[in-house]
Amino acid sequence: MTAAVSMGAAAVLLTGCGKTVVAGQAGHGQDPAPPGTAQPCPVTDPAAPQAAPTQIDGTPANTPEGERLSQAIGDQGYGAFADVYSTQITDHPAGRVALCVTDLARGRLLVAAAHAADPQADPARADLYLSTYSHKTLQAAGDKVIGLEAGFPIYTVSGSHGAAVEVTTTEEGAASPGFKARLEKATGGIPVTVTKGPQPLPALDAPKTAAP
Repeated sequence: MTAAVSMGAAAVLLTGCGKTVVAGQAGHGQDPAPPGTAQPCPVTDPAAPQAAPTQIDGTPANTPEGERLSQAIGDQGYGAFADVYSTQITDHPAGRVALCVTDLARGRLLVAAAHAADPQADPARADLYLSTYSHKTLQAAGDKVIGLEAGFPIYTVSGSHGAAVEVTTTEEGAASPGFKARLEKATGGIPVTVTKGPQPLPALDAPKTAAP
């Protein structure tokens, strides 16, 4: 689920949580949460090199088992369980799905509903972790940030592992406590992490000026 808004020359993106990704052993040694515990949602580094969990016809890919369960979970997470669904990581570790929710009991019901909708999706391959905020909550908070006149350009807005709204901006904006405070006021107190990011390219359908 992605929305794009133009702010001058900068494109602002709101990226949804829970996309299926080739994650491999992205947890850096963190064990899956045993049933009933409340370990926090795993944090993965998208810039870190990771081996694909499997190959299909020579192409790096998610495992079929992890992919199937992830799709079934996502269908429920963006539907009847949007109040608790935060994000998920496919093949964390290979063949399993790390599911981050705001309530473990409801999370187990989510997994059961995913299995009911697709009996071939193995619920035993899901590991539950605890997040502070649902994807729905972070998306709503991100919507309040997009287009905000807060003193610095906003390049991208996204949810962060169910814990915060992530904003990228200029180097000066990333270093400004006042900018961060204004963003968190806009989100109603939901934490915002601000980092320097590359300025997005103009949209492909942006008006083109005539050559002189």
